[in-house]
Amino acid sequence: MAETKAPNTSAEQLITEHLDIWTTAIEQKSSAGRGSSKKFSLHGIKKLRELILELAVRGKLVPQDPNDEPASVLLEQIADEKTQLVKDKKIKKPKALPEISGDEKPFELPKGWEWARLGEIAKKLTDGSHNPSRNNGEGYPMLSGQNVNYGKIDFVNPSRYVDQENYDKEHSRTLVQENDVLLTIVGSIGRSAVVPPMAPKFVLQRSVAVISTDLIPEFICNQFISPICMRYFDKHAKGTAQKGIYLGKLSLMLLVIPPLDEQQRIVAKVDELMSLCDALEAQTEDSITAHQTLVEVLLEALLKAPEQGVTPEQTAEQFQQNWQRVSEHFDTLFTTTASIDTLKQTILQLAVMGKLVPQNPDDEPATELMARIRTHQSKRIKDKEIQKPKKVIIDGELAFKVPTSWETPLLNDLVFVTKLAGFEYSKYFKLADKGEVPVIRAQNVRPFKPALNNLKYIDSDISSQLPRSALDRPSLLITFIGAGIGDVCVFDKEERWHLAPNVAKVEPYSNTSLYFLCIYLNSPAGKTELFKSMKSTAQPSLSMTTIREIRVALPPLEEQNRIVIKVDQLMALCDQLKTRLTDAQTTKLHLTDAIVGQAVN
Repeated sequence: MAETKAPNTSAEQLITEHLDIWTTAIEQKSSAGRGSSKKFSLHGIKKLRELILELAVRGKLVPQDPNDEPASVLLEQIADEKTQLVKDKKIKKPKALPEISGDEKPFELPKGWEWARLGEIAKKLTDGSHNPSRNNGEGYPMLSGQNVNYGKIDFVNPSRYVDQENYDKEHSRTLVQENDVLLTIVGSIGRSAVVPPMAPKFVLQRSVAVISTDLIPEFICNQFISPICMRYFDKHAKGTAQKGIYLGKLSLMLLVIPPLDEQQRIVAKVDELMSLCDALEAQTEDSITAHQTLVEVLLEALLKAPEQGVTPEQTAEQFQQNWQRVSEHFDTLFTTTASIDTLKQTILQLAVMGKLVPQNPDDEPATELMARIRTHQSKRIKDKEIQKPKKVIIDGELAFKVPTSWETPLLNDLVFVTKLAGFEYSKYFKLADKGEVPVIRAQNVRPFKPALNNLKYIDSDISSQLPRSALDRPSLLITFIGAGIGDVCVFDKEERWHLAPNVAKVEPYSNTSLYFLCIYLNSPAGKTELFKSMKSTAQPSLSMTTIREIRVALPPLEEQNRIVIKVDQLMALCDQLKTRLTDAQTTKLHLTDAIVGQAVN
């Protein structure tokens, strides 16, 4: 009797021995995807799912039973049945498929298993309608690839409905039946599901193939989403805007064929282990959410306004207690990118509330700074460097109280705000890849610091004709329309640059710290002010009036400088934490890949 072949390492061992790796190998998503609901993906659990499927198709997930009827017998039975169906004129004679060469086989199979092409084992392999009828609004559902998900078919939300005539025409061609496999072949290729018993009547669009076979259909579905089949789909899919795989190429795809009884055991084991992955995923996501909630609650306590009647001394004591709670658990609180980002926002908010550094009674009050700003503003207007700004009067206060030595002016009282006028852009502005004066566009503006790459240029004579929108002194830059709207950075280059049409320039009138204003406008308080009157159009935008109407929490100049120094120190610390975290996460991601590689070899 042949010897039973057991998997090298059981799937349960792989999961339990490396549980911490699977659940903590988390990949951060790019912040560029601003509409993304999740800022992370559970890379470890994703790789574990792939490993389970890889082990399944390699015969390493469950032990082989020497008493199982070998797959060669099953393949002979399928061939005989297809021959009889052709004789009975129930199916057309299939095209002959090329023999499988040794070079095509990616790995060695267990004894009793066979390689076969999908076209060999499929009694039916076709796709849905290439010319679907118009949506009838009612009748029979016509399903597209969007209705087929991993293991599930959505009969409730079809792409369209067809009448009896069109149902009869399409169903007579595809003859979709219970236990057939539906496979998406356009767009998101590789999603598959088994047609359940008592399914409602339906027909298919071109984006879905239907496959009928004597193999266990759930085993076929698992194989379609295994790495070996996904690589085949990626390699042979054609198209630009939306890729698809042709039926002829699909019929050539190699599948592993275990004995029928072993297919059943594999399906049961995959279901069991995928359920475990589901539980691990839910537990990990709940843990991440709970951790982030704890961070936010503790940090929000630092920003909480004092209760009515509480003395400044009591307020300071309460703040110190809240900070002590955070600092005692610093190493366990700030262990994720999200928690560090929340800490950064809290630091900025504390800074603009006057809670980050102590006030010094010897500082010159902000009222004196405001007087100098008005003097400087008048001089620039008199020298015709700038136009006299429109008077802006707006009611309202900040949502928090500032220290007594601070002021809360409008941004219009502190700075000159301008942009490249529309007629100037259309008449003069022609961007080139090379030139004399580099241009700052929206994609170059990032919070705090510009990204000076992928630059465009204009000629110096054009720039000289547009002095109001030239960058020839330290300024703040604000993206006021399009991607990155509301991003603010300091621009302090000595050579002449120029604004693009989607970036506003903010020039302080006096020696107010540009860096403090940048901190304010990037803080939660500043963002609230910046977006409070944003135009809600198809492409949201900030007008220059909106920017001028921002109310600012303005400390004395000496305190501004102390705040900038402290924020720089704390942000550098956050960046160091983030770098260490990223390095640790990268190590874990590589480790999961290494574990998977070792397990399948």
